[in-house]
Amino acid sequence: MAVILCGVCTVMAQQLTPDTKLRYANNIIGRYYVDSIDQNHVVEEAIVAMLKTLDPHSQYSNPEETRELTEPLEGNFSGIGIQFNMATDTLYVIQTVSGGPSEKVGILAGDRIVEANDTLIAGVKMKNSQVMKLLRGPKGTKVKLKVLRKGVSEPLDFVVVRDDIPIYSVDAVYMAAPEVGYIKVNRFAEGTGEEVYEALKKLKKKGMKHLILDLDDNGGGPLWR
Repeated sequence: MAVILCGVCTVMAQQLTPDTKLRYANNIIGRYYVDSIDQNHVVEEAIVAMLKTLDPHSQYSNPEETRELTEPLEGNFSGIGIQFNMATDTLYVIQTVSGGPSEKVGILAGDRIVEANDTLIAGVKMKNSQVMKLLRGPKGTKVKLKVLRKGVSEPLDFVVVRDDIPIYSVDAVYMAAPEVGYIKVNRFAEGTGEEVYEALKKLKKKGMKHLILDLDDNGGGPLWR
């Protein structure tokens, strides 16, 4: 037996399926809660709460956050050039963009960024969209970062100059040996397939019969269905 509490209203529901419980609770809250509410916000908060019962990498993003998350996979933008993940309220650098601003100053995969321009990021439950607003900005502007690194006792300070971040997946294409081609794919993005296809065509013209596909340090990307 499930009990749904809504202000002073208590509703008893017997043997409801999980999806029915959610719809039932939403309807009851919408009808009987004493104040007016934003039901879309209530539903989104319910989804966030459900995902918290899973692993730290399962997150919900609203349409605005999704656009900001997918932007690096679709085109160019100005920022510090990292791929990151917010896990347990901590920003982990998954990888730096090859040749990008963060790589140039020495930021490494595995680093944890705890402050950006004196704004605390770690431990404050900051959304991805809020983090991106701190890290991205006009080309040529600076971001002061405080970084924790495994094996280093004291926080490290970096000043990163934002720059245009080109989105390329293929870092290197060449013949590693007679008949052996080599392709280095640093990330998976919307244009990865086309880039790899073009690289394969070039190598085949050079006599490639075997291929080394290097995914070392590839931080992954979107899952397409």
